[in-house]
Amino acid sequence: MQPVALVVGAGDATGGAIARRFARGGYTVCATRRSFDKLQPLLERIRADGGTAHGFASDARKEDEVVALVERIETTIGPIEVLAFNIGANAPSSILDETARRYFKIWEMACMAGFLNGREVARRMVARAGDSHKGTIIFTGATASLRGSANFAAFAGAKHALRALAQSMARELGPRGIHVAHVVIDGAIDTAFIRENFPERYALKQREGILDPDHIAEMYWMLHRQPRDAWTHELDLRPWMEKF
Repeated sequence: MQPVALVVGAGDATGGAIARRFARGGYTVCATRRSFDKLQPLLERIRADGGTAHGFASDARKEDEVVALVERIETTIGPIEVLAFNIGANAPSSILDETARRYFKIWEMACMAGFLNGREVARRMVARAGDSHKGTIIFTGATASLRGSANFAAFAGAKHALRALAQSMARELGPRGIHVAHVVIDGAIDTAFIRENFPERYALKQREGILDPDHIAEMYWMLHRQPRDAWTHELDLRPWMEKF
């Protein structure tokens, strides 16, 4: 039975690239989005390249759905060796216009969902007696994980909380054989959103001024492959020309 890489938030850019990279590395990929139809191109591409992939429509904010998803994968597909949590929820708004409902939803997506998925997968990993390295859990962070900016109070609050979750999990679970890492993506990523809404920034792609999702995915693979005497907890990735 092949080990499983679970990618929560396997979108068209970073999440999809992570899924493809682990599939190339010999993992059975289980990819999730809220809409199953949007997963089809990714699943077809992985299979066309000779990999194995399963798709699941799942709301990562709902505890019952997360519990059922992890149970289903573990019992019918294989042991989850890698979890990549890649949900963003970046929705800018002035604090003067922000609503309680949207603020809470952003926290649910970017933080609460990370807790639910991380907890359920960690429970399975810890139970695998006898393995020196029982698994890897990687959370995708952002510039907002480190500092708040005008019009990003909700997103920054959620991403700060996700970073704190990752730190706490790493300190508790590292001695039990689970590598928990947090990746700060500090810069624009090559996505349709950037291409359509920020054409000036997208033009920098030719100068390698935008993060390539495949290069991000390679770093996730590297983190998973690290020997446990030299684990990285936090890794920040940015184009060479990005200010920080």
